[in-house]
Amino acid sequence: MTTSNQIVQQKMPFSVAVNTPSMQKLIANALHDPARCARFTASIVSAVSVNQALQNCDRNTVISGALLGESLNLSPSPQLGQYYLVPFKQKAKYDRDGNMIRPEIITATFVLGYKGYVQLALRSGQYKSINVEIVKQGEYKGRDPMTGDPRFQFLEDDNQWERLPVIGYMASFEYLNGFRKVLYWSKEKMKNHADQYSAAFSRKAYENLIAGNIPQDDMWKYSSFWYKDFDSMAKKTMLRQLISKWGIMSTDMQSAYESDSRVIEETESGQLVPQVEEESPQQLEEPQAAAQIPANPAEPKQIDLSSL
Repeated sequence: MTTSNQIVQQKMPFSVAVNTPSMQKLIANALHDPARCARFTASIVSAVSVNQALQNCDRNTVISGALLGESLNLSPSPQLGQYYLVPFKQKAKYDRDGNMIRPEIITATFVLGYKGYVQLALRSGQYKSINVEIVKQGEYKGRDPMTGDPRFQFLEDDNQWERLPVIGYMASFEYLNGFRKVLYWSKEKMKNHADQYSAAFSRKAYENLIAGNIPQDDMWKYSSFWYKDFDSMAKKTMLRQLISKWGIMSTDMQSAYESDSRVIEETESGQLVPQVEEESPQQLEEPQAAAQIPANPAEPKQIDLSSL
């Protein structure tokens, strides 16, 4: 439930709100080291200052999401692509009698990037290597008749590679003990998977976008990372599929996996936990080049921040 203190903080500029005693206590309880707290505060103020969508988010969810990234030793830099804070609109909640128990709010959601998965896997000490690649036309050579593993012959000519269309995605890992696993999905399978399981993606809308059939005035609806950078989202999906089914997951990897695309909130004991929403939230805008918006199967839906 939103407290009066949170309401006051929400009206403050983020740079002011984050330095209030209650916010600094939350940060100190998580990080303990004063120097680290100061560095974290400066970095999150800098990140929010250049992202109007995050400035409109519930302050606690911004801080808590960033603290989760900090606890995993991942960088919030969009250029590194390890994790993002993505604004989502949460509908108001009511009790059985129709009384509102929480107003409509905008929350920051922790979204792990595919490079974050790679970093966490390598840090676990179990993997000799882990990789995910785009597969271009002509590189996939079918499956080994004995093992069933996919086979590839990757092009060495970068100029030729750039000109060819994407046909699929490959993810692989090798443990220190020599065990290895390779997973391949065609792009068609990836589009079908995203259409079925991601509220941020509509295959029909994506194909209309690629074909140039979307009016310029409607382009704001397609700021989802699935539309802006399908290949990066596909890489992340491949790593999630590979690691969750066959990989060894460290405590940090499990925490990141469970928290991915969830709103992070603080419990009374000071723990940061992902909150499961009864309904899928509506994403407002991607953070400096990240993440997802919800869409129905026919057309993506997004809220114009200028009206907020």
